[in-house]
Amino acid sequence: MSSFNEGKEILVTMVLEILGRPKEHIVETLKEIIKQMGEEKGVKVQDSIVNEPVLVKDQKDLYTTFSEVEMKIEDIRTLLGIIFKYMPAHLEIIYPESIKLDNVSLGETLSELIRRLHAYDEVARVLQNENFIMREKLKEFIDEKKNKKEEKK
Repeated sequence: MSSFNEGKEILVTMVLEILGRPKEHIVETLKEIIKQMGEEKGVKVQDSIVNEPVLVKDQKDLYTTFSEVEMKIEDIRTLLGIIFKYMPAHLEIIYPESIKLDNVSLGETLSELIRRLHAYDEVARVLQNENFIMREKLKEFIDEKKNKKEEKK
């Protein structure tokens, strides 16, 4: 692999949000996600704070919480992977102040971004197609029921 940022790690702070029920479950789930992030190759979780869940407005038992996670990440490709895998609500790069990429590293990073976007696009297309098929089948079912009712009259 080509050189990246002259060997410097990237220090970032990410905000992760979660919504669910019961409130104890979302806290445990968020802690587990942070643990998994720290087990990723090239990632070191330095610090994390999980905030107390709060009730979502106009809901009886739906809670939300968030965590601020500070981590060191070995390179931009690993950072990109973490972003796509864990979908943080916010990201701040603390250091380095500037990141130097050679053209090979930039090309590899952008190729990985493209690969992941294509994978997400494929999932979206499959879901759209399945949704269309289900809607058509539901329409056929409703029409069939309607016709049977009319035949009984």
